[in-house]
Amino acid sequence: MLKIENLSVAIGDRQVLKGINLHIRPGEVHVLFGPNGTGKSTLLGAIMGLSRFRVSEGRIYFKGEDITDLPVNERARRGIGIMIQRPPTVRGVSLKQLTEICAQGREIDAGQMADLVNMRDFLGRNVNEGFSGGEIKRSELLQLMAQNPDFLMLDEPESGVDLDNIALVGKAVNLILERKEAASGRIKNAQRHKRIKAGLIITHTGHILQYLPADIAHVLYDGELFCSGNPAEMLDCISRQGYEACIACYTAGGTA
Repeated sequence: MLKIENLSVAIGDRQVLKGINLHIRPGEVHVLFGPNGTGKSTLLGAIMGLSRFRVSEGRIYFKGEDITDLPVNERARRGIGIMIQRPPTVRGVSLKQLTEICAQGREIDAGQMADLVNMRDFLGRNVNEGFSGGEIKRSELLQLMAQNPDFLMLDEPESGVDLDNIALVGKAVNLILERKEAASGRIKNAQRHKRIKAGLIITHTGHILQYLPADIAHVLYDGELFCSGNPAEMLDCISRQGYEACIACYTAGGTA
């Protein structure tokens, strides 16, 4: 689904990411841990093609196609979707209008989709204007449901969100990723192999993983991708020992 090879990314004159290699297969959900300011959001922005993130080296492949130089709209058309931390307020455009735009010409029932994320009463309002943190997350989810991407990226979906909304976010994301069995907390290998849609999630707390099971976790530290392994075990290690101990163990040849 996604293959990143030796990717280095800069913001202005500052090199943020250094030689990132990452492969995500169809049906997999990967989670990305790391301290603030280490480049996690930069990685998602570079994959999406957001203009402030400049690829200085390496390539990004999506479903076998080199998309490194494609503009963001073409990446979205090919099936990449993203939920960013601080989406803008869009005045003069209603949430219903934007939801229909995200559908890219497909016929959708915006009201029915909005019901799934408790946003029907917001369809006539300007996008994100006066919305709370949880309402903004649900607004983003509604747009992603309409887009129906094959590869979904979430940047700290639980930030600024109460527990009820985290559960709703998890339910909606599982729906987008066609992971209906995830509600049970167990995903069989055979079921995973049948799925196509994949995801990459940034989280600090790991709360979203209670509702959205992940297959593989990675640690991004100081612009480099280090440990990879079991999400629950890695989160437990980070919670008990911190990122520096986790990286020290990795560089010494141990496991997270």
